[in-house]
Amino acid sequence: MAEIKRILVANRGEIALRAIRTIKEMGKEAVAVYSKGDKGAAYLKLADAAICIGEAPSSESYLNIPAIIAAAEVSHCDAIFPGYGFLSENQSFVEICTHHKIKFIGPTPEVMVLMSDKSKAKDVMIDADVPVVPGSDGAISDIKDAKKRALEVGYPVILKAAQGGGGRGMRVVEDESYLENAFLAAESEAITAFGDGTIYMEKFIKDPRHIEVQIMADSHGNVIHIGERDCSMQRRHQKLIEESPAIALTQEVREKLHEAAIRAAKFINYEGAGTFEFLLDANLDFYFMEMNTRLQVEHTVSEEVSGLDLIELMIRIAEGEELPSQESITFKGHSIECRISAEDPIKFLPSPGKIKEWIAPGGRGVRIDTHAHAGYIVPTTYDSMIGKLIVYGRDRSDAISKMHRALSEFTITGIKTTVPFHLKMMANEDFISNNFDTKYLERYNG
Repeated sequence: MAEIKRILVANRGEIALRAIRTIKEMGKEAVAVYSKGDKGAAYLKLADAAICIGEAPSSESYLNIPAIIAAAEVSHCDAIFPGYGFLSENQSFVEICTHHKIKFIGPTPEVMVLMSDKSKAKDVMIDADVPVVPGSDGAISDIKDAKKRALEVGYPVILKAAQGGGGRGMRVVEDESYLENAFLAAESEAITAFGDGTIYMEKFIKDPRHIEVQIMADSHGNVIHIGERDCSMQRRHQKLIEESPAIALTQEVREKLHEAAIRAAKFINYEGAGTFEFLLDANLDFYFMEMNTRLQVEHTVSEEVSGLDLIELMIRIAEGEELPSQESITFKGHSIECRISAEDPIKFLPSPGKIKEWIAPGGRGVRIDTHAHAGYIVPTTYDSMIGKLIVYGRDRSDAISKMHRALSEFTITGIKTTVPFHLKMMANEDFISNNFDTKYLERYNG
């Protein structure tokens, strides 16, 4: 077992601050990196060192592998924590870290490659005896092939970019008359967004729930789950509200879901934190959708119901420690997370600028992960999320009440935020009664 003493946090914003706190609580040293666009960010002062890695654009800083490796070497770091986004799922980056004898806190590049191509990942899950959505056997070659496979699968179908994410390169097709245009549009968008136009097809599951299982795996072959999350409240495939546990599940289905995720992680020899995402249909049948080989934004709700620090677990796994037993982990209560973004709460358009007033909520069971504060200038260069408000309650009803109270205390002026949207959702009868799916907000007129 090799102790890690100094960790470079290869990210920015709230996840960088979140990681710095855990690293320091573990008695280790944290090195932050920042772009010129983030110069002066308050959280940089909390790190043991902070190093500028380039200009504001991500391509010149947070995606600049040579600059990040150089920062790690000059600051004598023996490990890198990637967070999410940026280089967190870049297999080349992991290989370069290994070449420079710097421990990447996450999975191996081989597993990343296996799971990054969604059509290949589906084949792997079939081999692992995990339920998958019926669809094409691999990539679609052309329009003729798409028409043939759509007839085999049965309409409606959904076209997806093999390297996709965030809803890009994705099209739902109700019948054959729309297929050609949808295929060309998905292919073009995939090339623009990912540099790869590979498209595959799946049966479109109508009005599904989006349920994901958090797993942790060590280097000794042990895999545990940290419960599941319901991430169905989303807009344009972007999650807005997440909660744990998923009350749409029966206990029997929940156990099968956990078992499937653990079986899949063991099958691919996974190591680190990972999330298996599933679609749940009206019959409570679940189907593998994709795996995220990194920490998720919504990991916080899993922490709240389990009492664990998942970043601490990731670091301990990287040091070679064995995971605790599944039986030692207990789940209690209910947790909800609302993503707070600098966006218009109706049109969801970015609203960058200077925050004039920032009064965050508090009280028992209320947590906020954020790097923002009064006087902070929200940049145009990066993702618009400026924080996450997380609450913990004895049950879902208590958590909703607590979130409504916390949101009503949250004061942010100078920019528009999604706080009013979340307040409305916490009073929404469909949300309160758990009567929603991934398409709910497309139908919602409130």
